Amino acid sequence: MTTNINNEELKNEDIVAGMRKDYRMGELKEEGLLESPFKMFDMWLTNEIELKNEGTEPNAFTLATCSIDRRPSARVVLLKHFDHQGFVFFTNYNSRKSKELTENPFASMSFLWTQKQVRIEGSVEKVDRLESEKYFKSRPRGSQIGAWVSEFQSSEVTKQYLEDRTIEMEKKFEGQEIPLPPFWGGWRLKPNAFEFWQGKSGRIHDSFKYLPIDSNNDRWVTKRLSP
Repeated sequence: MTTNINNEELKNEDIVAGMRKDYRMGELKEEGLLESPFKMFDMWLTNEIELKNEGTEPNAFTLATCSIDRRPSARVVLLKHFDHQGFVFFTNYNSRKSKELTENPFASMSFLWTQKQVRIEGSVEKVDRLESEKYFKSRPRGSQIGAWVSEFQSSEVTKQYLEDRTIEMEKKFEGQEIPLPPFWGGWRLKPNAFEFWQGKSGRIHDSFKYLPIDSNNDRWVTKRLSP
């Protein structure tokens, strides 16, 4: 269906300019930085979880990728594991994001929390199949079925197709353990930069960047960034 909408008035087109909050929930000082950005991330994640903000998912982040022809795209996904080796999320390997990560194996993730933000940049790699299988087995059965249903993720389909495909997969795996689809698994982002941002009153925010100073990412240097 084609519709001419160029002249339609949008309800909030003039309201967004006046929407703002004065951030007063804290500050980030040099002496408050931990030596390890991984531990710093862990501490901030713990703080966000403890706030128990209804309707939020502290492990949700925006994943930014870029295609080989330099067209960026972004979407919200869920962090499912992290350690000093990197940050892991799971998805369909046929999806647009997986295609772009294969073509251009670098990405950025951004966690937007309560008056805080963490940005992490780095290279990406697929996790091994055993790690993907371990996580897949922990998913609810309905989510496992959903992974099989969305084999051709990002392709154009009808609602009827998805409903029929769901019934087909439920019958196929009835009474048995659902295996990991060959087109589904995890990606690991291996960081080479972290940014920690704390909102401040007057928009003079606190922002610090961590950069590695050895090839093993065992030692990091921090720099304050202009807000």
